[in-house]
Amino acid sequence: MLSDSRRIFLVADFKNDSPKSIRIERRRWVKGLVRLGHDVQPFSFWDIAEQKCPWPVPFFKQRWQKARTFEIMLEQIGRYHPDIILLNMMKYFTSSMVEQIRQAAPEAVLVGRDVDIYPLKEIPGWFEILKSLDLVVVTNAGEWMMQFKKKGARKCAFLPCPCDPDIQRPYPHLDERWKSDIIFTGTEGHSKFDLEDLSERSQILRRLRTRKGARLYGCFGEPTLDGIEVYWATSGAKIALSINVVNDIRMYHSDRLVNCLSCGAFTLAKRVPDTELLFQDGKHLRYFDTAEEFFDLADWYLAHDEERERIACAGMEHAHREFNCTKMARHLMDLIETGDYNASWKAIL
Repeated sequence: MLSDSRRIFLVADFKNDSPKSIRIERRRWVKGLVRLGHDVQPFSFWDIAEQKCPWPVPFFKQRWQKARTFEIMLEQIGRYHPDIILLNMMKYFTSSMVEQIRQAAPEAVLVGRDVDIYPLKEIPGWFEILKSLDLVVVTNAGEWMMQFKKKGARKCAFLPCPCDPDIQRPYPHLDERWKSDIIFTGTEGHSKFDLEDLSERSQILRRLRTRKGARLYGCFGEPTLDGIEVYWATSGAKIALSINVVNDIRMYHSDRLVNCLSCGAFTLAKRVPDTELLFQDGKHLRYFDTAEEFFDLADWYLAHDEERERIACAGMEHAHREFNCTKMARHLMDLIETGDYNASWKAIL
């Protein structure tokens, strides 16, 4: 029914100047919400800032650039009269900016989506921003989510990263350049952590670096992949490695996990607490606890094609069915409209 349609103003960095725009999470939210019948007005904050001032500017002028873009955004919000405002780039705002957004659309529900791996304490007024929102949606159901709630967020809910089966799927006729035994996409470390804190991840990647048949993209000076090529390479791998920077937070995974599974790659994932609520070990993927276990499992499954392909197919089907962008958008809308959603992995504070 038309009365069920909502106007949703979605603010994010859509990276429209880069092939990366094809593989970012916010693209999937737009797609899922539109498929549910809602009208979505995307506002790509930094792209518009660049359009208004396309040449390099000194630091003091960047403030003006951001302020002007914010004015443009507020005007669009005021004329669009949204039912929902979804902020997918909260860390670039301040609590006073959020208040101005609310004044521009006083009837709208204000929702923040946070995919960072831990609360960004170094951002001035970070928790004041959280208090200004009606709902915060996060990618973990552990201590970071609880900290958000303790610091004043009105409501916090866990929603893992969605996938897009239209483009995140197996690609059967690939050139040899996209085929590998084991693939990993991502950096070897993270700017917020010392490599010593990432010893297991570093240990695995350093061994894979010299292993025949392994392909690493985006680390140790290797080029990154973007656009559909990311999915070609993942689909062409016999085994995909999924390991976070932090692996002790309840149900926290970066979008790497669902990206690997949805492309039909057999996935070896670092175990995190309660992760089997999302994907089951031995049925949808295999979890490992140590670097040695990862390599033992990799060797075994490379030698047992039938078992590897069976699990890979089941993992892909589960990802496509349970975590596709339309179903995840429905969970989000249920949260906004009823305060609840129906999933075995539900976590709401």
